[in-house]
Amino acid sequence: MTGRPSAYASPAEDGSAKGLVNSVVVVTGAFAGAGVLTAISAPGPVIGVVSVASSLVIPVIAAWSVLSRRPPRVTSADRITLLRMALIGVLTAALVLTLASALPSRTWTVLLLASLAAVLDAVDGWAARRAGMDSAAGARLDEESDAAALLVLTALLAMTVGWWVLLIGLMRYLFVAGSLIRRRWRQHLPHSGFRRYVAAGQATAVVTGLAPVVPIPLAAALAAAALTALLASFGRDILLLERSGGSDSSGHHPETGL
Repeated sequence: MTGRPSAYASPAEDGSAKGLVNSVVVVTGAFAGAGVLTAISAPGPVIGVVSVASSLVIPVIAAWSVLSRRPPRVTSADRITLLRMALIGVLTAALVLTLASALPSRTWTVLLLASLAAVLDAVDGWAARRAGMDSAAGARLDEESDAAALLVLTALLAMTVGWWVLLIGLMRYLFVAGSLIRRRWRQHLPHSGFRRYVAAGQATAVVTGLAPVVPIPLAAALAAAALTALLASFGRDILLLERSGGSDSSGHHPETGL
């Protein structure tokens, strides 16, 4: 016999298998959640298909990020991040349904999903530090997940307070686009407590604004305060990068929160 029992599988094979299982779970979870939400909302068949299909985009990208790691490795923090991406997938479906007027712009279901995603964002970092499994790949997955989550949630909030709030979710992507032109913006940024507080504040403001009981003027005021702080944070980081004058292109970008 040339085969090898699964009990003696190599670490790489074991890591690949776990990565595949976790990836299938996150994509399936997003698909199922979006399917239930779409069935409850009862839109037309075309909107229903678009809603469910849209829910898979972010989870598939996150799953691919995990599967493409070399060597294969899936940590407990990664699993939490993937769960968060499944929730964001369902929220993406909610966004499509809202745009199609099949779902109100603010519902308790959306608030619950958004709140869970925000809580899991805090938990995955804690889990990584507690287990001593901090990694560049894990941090990158978490960072990209944060940006995607914030973009979807600000798009949902924009349906209530105005499209200007999308700037909160787009800010990091605008910064990345700027770094393609300005090499100094690609340098490594030192840890900043102010940046972390701003990130937490914007996540709180956006999720709070999605609550049906929060008056729209208050939701708009909270979002405006978060955007102002975010602009100040990015402006501060850009000034720091411009003054440093270096050319290190490590590609670490400011946190966006959530």
